[in-house]
Amino acid sequence: MSDTPLDEKMIFLEGDFEFVPREKGVHIDETFSNQSYWKDVSKRFFRNKGAVMGLISIAIIIIMAIIGPNLNAYTYDAQIITQQNLPPRIPVIEKLGIFDGSEKLYTSTGIIDQNKYISEDGSVTGLEDVYYWFGTDVLGRDIFTRTWVGTRISLYISLMAVLIDMVFGLSYGLISGYFGGKVDNAMQRFAEILNGIPNLVVVTLLIIVLKPGLLTITFSLMITGWIGMSRIARAQMLKLKQQEFVLASRTLGAKDFFIIFREILPNIFGQIITNTMFSIPTAIFTEAFLAFIGLGVPVPMASLGLLISDAFKSFTTHPYMIIPPVVVLAVLMLSFNMLADGLRDAFDPKMKEM
Repeated sequence: MSDTPLDEKMIFLEGDFEFVPREKGVHIDETFSNQSYWKDVSKRFFRNKGAVMGLISIAIIIIMAIIGPNLNAYTYDAQIITQQNLPPRIPVIEKLGIFDGSEKLYTSTGIIDQNKYISEDGSVTGLEDVYYWFGTDVLGRDIFTRTWVGTRISLYISLMAVLIDMVFGLSYGLISGYFGGKVDNAMQRFAEILNGIPNLVVVTLLIIVLKPGLLTITFSLMITGWIGMSRIARAQMLKLKQQEFVLASRTLGAKDFFIIFREILPNIFGQIITNTMFSIPTAIFTEAFLAFIGLGVPVPMASLGLLISDAFKSFTTHPYMIIPPVVVLAVLMLSFNMLADGLRDAFDPKMKEM
């Protein structure tokens, strides 16, 4: 073997190397390029057409709940007895033969076609220039205005469900799971006792003390509505509290609540958002059910459940009354479910395969 050093054997000339332009052969694999977590989540979310449609539907409903009651001259509680039970009538569209104020009445003697806006004998009815886009109810109140006012109630309930989950349920579950032992055992037994009480019983007892209304429904959600979120937060805490990053923070002298809310909470934020979105339809349905059985907001205030309850009594004679609140309630609940499903797949793609 030669004793000549390696650097003396290899001689490089000036033309042995040259710079290659980026556009001629240098390729950067974008799959492994640096990308933030939230950007990756947003990409997966917007690829889900159902979730995007749900988000758009919720945005439209929110906009209509804000501006809808101001689009005409009627109020949600104004009663015009002479204009009761009027079917939908919409300008311009009535020329197409639909939503022109006509309706069919199914009676014991047969089917009767009538239009209360226009008299059959040519006499003046005073309703020729009157338009109700969704019709009127049995008291002559505008269903269009009452539907969007009732939607505000459902959106308020959804907001309260989010706040209760984030304030009560999240904190309760994280603290219970972190400290464990006797603290966890006592807190979980208390939650099980509350969860064992039917929500209808809770609301009924609250009505004895309080008046029926939004305050009563809000208190009922505060009593039992946070338990599902607390269980999810506790399960995530039990999974993460023994991880190395938690041990490192504790070794460096971090306090317990700093570790809970600054170290562990950001790592479960995706699951929290997803399950919060799933809890919103449940809260909306609870309010609608309570209003349907007469334990919701008092009259003349409108909610979707109350509108459905009132329209159900006239369903056989005037079915148009029940359609707007049912459609808005169904679209609202379906949209939140689709949005929650899209958020779940975006934050944790592996869940889609399970």
